[in-house]
Amino acid sequence: MTSPTPAVEPSGATVPTTPAPLPADHPLVDGRTATSSLVRALRGDRPERLPVWFMRQAGRSLPEYREVRAGHAMLDSCLNPPLATEITLQPVRRHGVDAGIFFSDIVVPLRLAGVDVDIQPGVGPVMDQAYRTPDDVARLVEKSLDAEALAPIREAVRLTVAQLGHTPLIGFGGAPFTLAAYLVEGRPSRDHLAARTLMHADPATWDRLVTWTADLTGAFVREQVLAGASAVQLFDSWAGSLSLADYEARVAPSSARALGHVADLGVPAIHFGTGTGHLLEAMRDVLTSAGIADRAVGVDYRTPLDEALAMVGDGISIQGNIDPALLAAPWEVLEAHVRDVVARGADAPGHVVNLGHGVPPETDPTVLTRIVELVHAL
Repeated sequence: MTSPTPAVEPSGATVPTTPAPLPADHPLVDGRTATSSLVRALRGDRPERLPVWFMRQAGRSLPEYREVRAGHAMLDSCLNPPLATEITLQPVRRHGVDAGIFFSDIVVPLRLAGVDVDIQPGVGPVMDQAYRTPDDVARLVEKSLDAEALAPIREAVRLTVAQLGHTPLIGFGGAPFTLAAYLVEGRPSRDHLAARTLMHADPATWDRLVTWTADLTGAFVREQVLAGASAVQLFDSWAGSLSLADYEARVAPSSARALGHVADLGVPAIHFGTGTGHLLEAMRDVLTSAGIADRAVGVDYRTPLDEALAMVGDGISIQGNIDPALLAAPWEVLEAHVRDVVARGADAPGHVVNLGHGVPPETDPTVLTRIVELVHAL
């Protein structure tokens, strides 16, 4: 199915405005994933078996991941198609999850556009400088993504989808605010004071920055879909630091713009943020404004799913929200929690079981496998 691209005022790169059919060999078109439990749930259906996957399922909790990543820097791993493919497939093989999540990082589009960014172990993404002035932002927005730069992404998705078979691949990207916050702060931050200051002190520069990051993420995610991803997730890791008023005025339009890059392709989309219980309705509205027909809101571990459903209303699927802290609890405690999450999500049109944040690196992988088996049994 296709849906129109949103009426977002253009500024910078062009957003697609006419329906564009997926390639004939796309998994949603040739039948490999169209009836998968994940895609059905995201389209508001209740499949015979609840779908489950885990954010950060491909990563440091797996010994096979640590083995193949040895000697490879993070961003180099993301841009090595055979390695990215292997890492994406590892949790699917081990846990039997209902989707792979494309192994990459939200700052990969920045690197591909020519921004000097690195992921430092124990720190996270670190820029060559903090981008805080109109001149800083003017230099940034001159950079763009072209087909050649995105070639490793296309190849990695193509290789991954070829091996996933009937298991869908979820493409992903970082929301414009989170990318902009990294750029303005220059590195990870607890409160994102510099970013929040810029949006009020110089709203024109801020809007120019998030429009650029929206188009960067949009191009990154669109490439994943055209290469074979059957759904997408937009991560807004730092949106929880914002008030509702600031989110609606200075962030939501750019998030809708980012998702608008795939609206004409008709793939389901999930919008997820951490600490965003007060923003769930606004995040739902972002999906609607973007023209996404099959929508899901991801809910972190802080908000019970039945309360989240009361906020987002009917007609939208939900994803979440097992507390990652309970992965290290005794099994009987974790099992009761998983059953409660499933019960609280029972009234949603579709429910994709997931964590309310990412898998902690010290997690015992066998626990994740047991959760998958439990959810499938329920």
